[in-house]
Amino acid sequence: MHPRHPNLRTNLLIPFFVCLLAGCNDLFDVHPYDMHLHGARDLNNVNIKNIQETCQGKDTLRIAFISDTHGWYTQLEDEIHDINRRDSIDFVIHCGDLTDTGTTKEYKWIRDYLNRLNKPYIAVVGNHDFLGTGDEAYDWMFGKKDFSFIINRLKIVCLDTNAMEYDRMAAVPDFNFIENEANNNDSLFDRTILIMHAPPYSDEFNNNVSKVFGYYLTLFPGLMFCVYGHEHEDKTMYIYDNVPPFYGIDCVAHRNYKIFTVKPDGYEVSRINF
Repeated sequence: MHPRHPNLRTNLLIPFFVCLLAGCNDLFDVHPYDMHLHGARDLNNVNIKNIQETCQGKDTLRIAFISDTHGWYTQLEDEIHDINRRDSIDFVIHCGDLTDTGTTKEYKWIRDYLNRLNKPYIAVVGNHDFLGTGDEAYDWMFGKKDFSFIINRLKIVCLDTNAMEYDRMAAVPDFNFIENEANNNDSLFDRTILIMHAPPYSDEFNNNVSKVFGYYLTLFPGLMFCVYGHEHEDKTMYIYDNVPPFYGIDCVAHRNYKIFTVKPDGYEVSRINF
């Protein structure tokens, strides 16, 4: 046995207290789900006002849909660069999975990246965005998980469909919200687009109510199409006989996104590879 050095404990404590007094952050790193958020918040509402102002009076809207950017920041940077060079795009909609594990740091990162867009954007919540305290971070940074807005008689409705993240114990999707949105201010719109992260019959959706969900979609005046993310695939599905198509937006890792050109008499869809 080696003899114990009489000043060993003192020698170990001195650098500890020096670091403490100097504000050494490495020893006391914050928890990844600490919710110490600051800076721009309620971004969806802020950007919706911007969209409504900049698009007022336009009879044709060009919307870029992106999705599932979680962790692929190099590809996201390239995607943003490609969107920014297209002056014809009016605004951007992110279909969820902004983060990989819902940490506060990831939320700050994605906000910094999306703020590099030279167009206004809104973001739907994804299942990855719920991890830890991610759902609270989303509420703080982006706003309500179910929301809508109207541009030139077009209503865009964004839904939280991540039922598994509530252990399927919450009203997700929220049929009261859907019914109210279908009837509320119905004199101000005659066309509708629905956006969600997880589509019906996916692993995140509450598939006990998938058929009922299809019925509620028919309540919306002039439903044009639905858009979703989650499945990391560029895909078109006709899930219900009496409902227009569901368009899947690919993950950013596959280096493509979609532009929807919405006209008074219909719409066009373009896949953009970057």
